[in-house]
Amino acid sequence: MSAPVTGQGGEEPGETPAPSAPAARRDPSRRALLGAGGAGLAALAAGFAGGFGAARAQGAPPATDDGHVVPFRGARQAGIVTPAQDRLHFAAFDLTTSSRDDVVDLLRRWSLAAERMTRGLPAGELGPVGGAYDAPPDDTGEAQELRPGNLTITFGFGPSLFGGGDIGPDRFGLAARRPNALADLPHFPGDTLEAARCGGDLMVQACSDDPQIAVHAVRNLARLAFGTAQVRWSQLGYGRTSRTSSAQATPRNLFGFKDGTANLLAEDTAALDEHVWVAPGDDPAASWLAGGSYLVARRIRMTIETWDRSSLREQESVVGRTKGTGAPLSGGQEATEPDFTRTGNDGRPLIDPDSHVALAHPTANGGVRMLRRGYNYTDGSDGLGRLDAGLFFLAFVRDPVRQFVPMQNALAKNDLMSEYLRHTGSGVWAVPPGLADGADYVGQALFES
Repeated sequence: MSAPVTGQGGEEPGETPAPSAPAARRDPSRRALLGAGGAGLAALAAGFAGGFGAARAQGAPPATDDGHVVPFRGARQAGIVTPAQDRLHFAAFDLTTSSRDDVVDLLRRWSLAAERMTRGLPAGELGPVGGAYDAPPDDTGEAQELRPGNLTITFGFGPSLFGGGDIGPDRFGLAARRPNALADLPHFPGDTLEAARCGGDLMVQACSDDPQIAVHAVRNLARLAFGTAQVRWSQLGYGRTSRTSSAQATPRNLFGFKDGTANLLAEDTAALDEHVWVAPGDDPAASWLAGGSYLVARRIRMTIETWDRSSLREQESVVGRTKGTGAPLSGGQEATEPDFTRTGNDGRPLIDPDSHVALAHPTANGGVRMLRRGYNYTDGSDGLGRLDAGLFFLAFVRDPVRQFVPMQNALAKNDLMSEYLRHTGSGVWAVPPGLADGADYVGQALFES
């Protein structure tokens, strides 16, 4: 492989509550919220100019506070340690402008729309049906009647936004502010990357309990970007493949194994400080990133049909854990720490040294860890009738060069699981800290400090 596909991770009983059936919903819906403000919005429509300035003049949108809202503002961006929702819409964008002011304007409009949508409101003040009859609505409308759905929207900046050196031209005067650790990932052994699934100036990760809410969010951000940025590539995901909270149970990946047993959790604040959050002194040239993180994305296709013809013994040997309980092959329960020194009657290690668990374990990687937040994906079948399915690997780290690159090199060279995996997409982005009260847009410190 490969980025860690199954890890030492698993979930426990408790987990994220499933979305309620529409008929049983008693909390305020998006339509109800829109209707409540309908009179005011109708009056507003006559004078609405459609720009950010007009929208800002209306002030912050009211909070729905229905128990399914994840605050957009805070010290960190939501969607990192937030309890992983079940659905994902990820998109990478290319900027089509050479104007720094255009980029700032887009981030302002995106931040405003994102804050509204995470509260269960339409992307724009007028909503899908409240504007001029002969003008495009400022919201696409498919999320009407739906709850906020614990929507989180997370933004990131790719190396190509900054340029400089071998990366490309410095289009926006940001090259001197590019973090040292923000560079395109190297080519790993076995990579079969598709250029159309790699890179991107900007990144948006939308997660929700409801796939339509996540899709609605990215669709409206793409609509707002028209003329300034366009989608380079995107990925839908379902069935989270890790847990990010002790209240969540361990999910299973498409190989049928529990995934993410030993993932970093929101409650592990000391470990998050050590492995996920960029500290103020990490990179003096990129002080704007302090409190943020880096996101590594890898689209990993699983050769499902080959795996399904493998014996259970082979599958468990490759993973290093049992398929039933997720316990390490050295014994114990799911949460038991693997014993890589324990041998069987034949004198051989019970956990193969080249198994995925052995190679991905922190003891094999200088103690480094990552906060994984991946999703399963299924994009139909290829021309030979094989499933185009696998893992959309997402991991937040404090330093991708020190944490992800060496681990991925080791896995790609030796992991027994590599036989069943193909890496087809890749990217890395700097994820700025959250939007503080009074700030106008995500990444403001990068452009204005």
